[in-house]
Amino acid sequence: MRRTRGFTLIEVLVAVAIVAVALAAGLRAGGALSDNAQRLADVSAAQWCAENRLAALRLARQLPGVGDADFECEQLGRLYRGVVQTRPTPNPNFRRVDARISDADGRPLLTLSTVVSRY
Repeated sequence: MRRTRGFTLIEVLVAVAIVAVALAAGLRAGGALSDNAQRLADVSAAQWCAENRLAALRLARQLPGVGDADFECEQLGRLYRGVVQTRPTPNPNFRRVDARISDADGRPLLTLSTVVSRY
C-alpha cells in the first residue's frame, strides 16, 4: 500500500482561516491609520483657523466686546465653522477669548483659548 503525501482538507481550511483573520486584522489597522491621518489633518487645519482668528483680534488692538461671533474659514480646501466666544474676566482690562472650531458637519474639532488685554 502506497502512502500519499499532502495536506488534508481540514489542514487547508485551518490555514485559509488563519490567513483570513490576519488579512482582516491588517485591513482594520490600515483603516485606523487612514482615519487617524485624516483626523490629524483636520485638527491641524482647525488650529490654523483658530490661531488666525485670535491673531486678528490681537492685531485689532481693541478690547473685544463680550459675546459670541460666528465665522467660517477655509483651509486645505475644506470649510470649517468657528465660534469666537468672548467672556469677561475679574480684571476689566482683560477678556477671555475661546475659538471653537468644528468641521462642515458640525463635529467639534478644537478649542483654542487666549486672554486679550486692553492696549
